[in-house]
Amino acid sequence: MATFPSVTPTYSGFSKKSAPAVRTVRFADGFEQRIFFGLASHQNPVVYNLNFDLSKTDGDVVSAFLRSRANDQESFTFTPPDEGFTKTGTYVQSGTTITITIANHGIAIGDVLTIDFTSGATDGSYTVATAVDANTFTVTAAASATITSTAVSVTLAGAKQFVCETWQKGIPYNNRTNISATFRQVFEP
Repeated sequence: MATFPSVTPTYSGFSKKSAPAVRTVRFADGFEQRIFFGLASHQNPVVYNLNFDLSKTDGDVVSAFLRSRANDQESFTFTPPDEGFTKTGTYVQSGTTITITIANHGIAIGDVLTIDFTSGATDGSYTVATAVDANTFTVTAAASATITSTAVSVTLAGAKQFVCETWQKGIPYNNRTNISATFRQVFEP
């Protein structure tokens, strides 16, 4: 699987669009039922509209990479701007429920996190079960335990799989390149 080139672009603006995979049924009495369809981790793909202001050399590298992906029809790994983070907080465990408290965590149900517990629970990859509020969320442990407040570090990886829907390369002036591209998230094994 290809990885987007490690150029250091200047993002002159970008947009992120989410489109959850939801079916809605509306009944005559006003009742509405919403159902996600597909796998839980694949229900909210995102589309990024990106603008890269690059040197001519870096622009040529990115352009060649995108042409190669168009030719082989393969997805690629890309870390969008401001995606992914590592934050610290505290946790408690009661039974198999681990409740983690981190101020303004920004984590949603279904996010897959890498969690490093200072002590007690087993470090590893966990899927967020509930997002109680802006400061608290829960995950489920494999083994039951009772653990009082202790420190934890949580990492949300920002890298995802994408395909490039369209791109355009411009040359605003000598030795500079501007590439506008649309990256659509895909879900592949």
